Amino acid sequence: MEVNERGFSNKALEDFDLIDRAVLEKDQQAFATLMKRYKKAVYFMILKMIRDADDAEDLTMEAFAKAFKNLHKFKKDYTFSTWLFRIATNNTIDFIRKKKLKTMSLNTTMSDDSGNSVTIDVEDDDNNPQDEFIKSQRIEMVRVFVDKLPAKYRKLVQLRYFDELSYEEIAQELEKPLGTVKAQLHRSRELLYEIAQGKERHI
Repeated sequence: MEVNERGFSNKALEDFDLIDRAVLEKDQQAFATLMKRYKKAVYFMILKMIRDADDAEDLTMEAFAKAFKNLHKFKKDYTFSTWLFRIATNNTIDFIRKKKLKTMSLNTTMSDDSGNSVTIDVEDDDNNPQDEFIKSQRIEMVRVFVDKLPAKYRKLVQLRYFDELSYEEIAQELEKPLGTVKAQLHRSRELLYEIAQGKERHI
């Protein structure tokens, strides 16, 4: 098998199988497994870049939504984890530039599934055509999941992800305490993950 000859790890090969099932068979559990495998790693990578837990949670959700939305474009030229980390990194860089945040460093180094060092150079801007779809527009959340949220959470997600309001602006818009908005947005993200994993339940 070609991918074996190219030295992909067993985990990477399992990811390829999951991607095939997710794309070709619309297998919900395949999406859930991919998310479960990499959610924590993506979150901590983003947290290192922006040092804000709330925003890191948001950007983690965005990264998976963007990856799953574009999963049919994934080519098995490199591991899924490398592709996902690059989506997450570029999405976070867009966020940093938009918010003009100060960070320690935008250059990120990680290890792929084979243990090889992967350096993501963020200075390439728009030179890589493979990334054009990543930077072409602000994240569009997976609406099929959002539509399954209870109404009070759906409104919060709408304001945060579609209208791109800050936590403070959402609190003002809904006339709720900032702490309540943060707590409910955290809960809405948990629900989105549960829905994505087929664990819908009545709230």
